[in-house]
Amino acid sequence: MSPRRRDTEGTAAARAERRAGLLATAAEVFASQGYAATTIRQVADAAGMLGGSLYYHFDSKEAMVDEILSTFLDEMWAAYDRVLESGLGARETLEAIVVESFRSIDRHRPAVVIYQNESRHLAASERFAYLRDSWRRFEELWTGLLERGVDEGVFRSDLDLNLIYRFIRDTVWVAANWYRPGGRLSAEDIAKQYLAMVLEGIQSGPAS
Repeated sequence: MSPRRRDTEGTAAARAERRAGLLATAAEVFASQGYAATTIRQVADAAGMLGGSLYYHFDSKEAMVDEILSTFLDEMWAAYDRVLESGLGARETLEAIVVESFRSIDRHRPAVVIYQNESRHLAASERFAYLRDSWRRFEELWTGLLERGVDEGVFRSDLDLNLIYRFIRDTVWVAANWYRPGGRLSAEDIAKQYLAMVLEGIQSGPAS
């Protein structure tokens, strides 16, 4: 490899690393201050650079939040798809999906907070139409999984499945507001505790 090529690749790698760091900083600022209330200058200040220099990496604040959210969702759905393709039963699939959800919070906590707080507003723009697609896909995944669990006899048939779906959705993702990576309990530990509480209530048993 020629010295010039090595220099070019090294520069590209450094630029990609810098870009990733800027996105991580922007995600933290958007999550803590709110996307609409945050200015480019505030993101730049948090990153230790001039506001104009940020435009070297991103053409707008919208471009930053777009990349933050799309990266989070792409990784989340890739993890979900691996679970769905593994051929597990309904209960085991539910357990694995919950674990992957908490892992997503661990990896992308600021993005999850932004998604919860800002996605309704952002989805009004055609650029963020994928957010609406993700909501629909998420609801279909969970309601279908709960229905399959009833059909397989592992979940109770006397519960309102739409209510259960909303309960699980909201109680899992709200964890992004208090979860801190590197804390006493890992994402997997929290998922196990959560599942122990929820499954006792929805699993089928002799009395149901």
